[in-house]
Amino acid sequence: MFRLDGKTALVTGAASGIGEAIAHTLAAAGALVYVTDRDAINGERVTGAIRAARGQAEFLALDVTAEDDCARVAETIAAKHGALDILINNAGIGHVGTIVTTTGEDLDRLYRVNVRGVFNVTKAFVGQMLARRAGIITNTASVAGLVPIRDRLAYATTKGAIIEMTRCLAIDHATEGLRVNCVCPGRVETPFVAARLKEYPDPEAAYREMSSTQAVGRMGRPEEVAAAVLYLVSDEASFVTGSALMIDGGWLTK
Repeated sequence: MFRLDGKTALVTGAASGIGEAIAHTLAAAGALVYVTDRDAINGERVTGAIRAARGQAEFLALDVTAEDDCARVAETIAAKHGALDILINNAGIGHVGTIVTTTGEDLDRLYRVNVRGVFNVTKAFVGQMLARRAGIITNTASVAGLVPIRDRLAYATTKGAIIEMTRCLAIDHATEGLRVNCVCPGRVETPFVAARLKEYPDPEAAYREMSSTQAVGRMGRPEEVAAAVLYLVSDEASFVTGSALMIDGGWLTK
């Protein structure tokens, strides 16, 4: 179960954190994984680690905010392998602030990466997928897209947009061989979260507060999110589309 042998996958934002864990997990399941990120040093590191574990991986530099860059990567993969089987839109950035402290530039920056980035990469690959009536897309959203979180105005609104984009893609193309879902993690211990903690006056107190948000009393691990992504992109999830899967340690039960 949950094998991806013979499949080709691409993961954005794969140089660290959840994206890195997803790349490792898909490769361990048998997929050839394109590790993509703006961070070439860590992207190559992740690629090398996958190969060292006898997985298949290649690194491609990718800026999800640049349409021509997304098109270039799609053309490169198509020339080598044909249409992509699995697309994981994981790249994203965060921000701490209310409407009082968030600038218009802050909001634009987050929308450019978190929302337009998902749109750009999906746009680059979806034509190939629809042409052969086969393709799987999984987006990384957040619990913040489902429930309000203090001091996360810009971030939460972008994640809500990703959830709705997921649902629209799913309903528009459900009969054309495309499955589209998203995962909604709670707090996960990643470099992304570590960077957010540094924005607080008392990072240790913020860490304790973030951990306690989950009913289980701890943050998640990247590998726990990656396991859920593996399910969603596998044949075992063939009846699942338009879903926003919560991986939140019981956050929404509190």
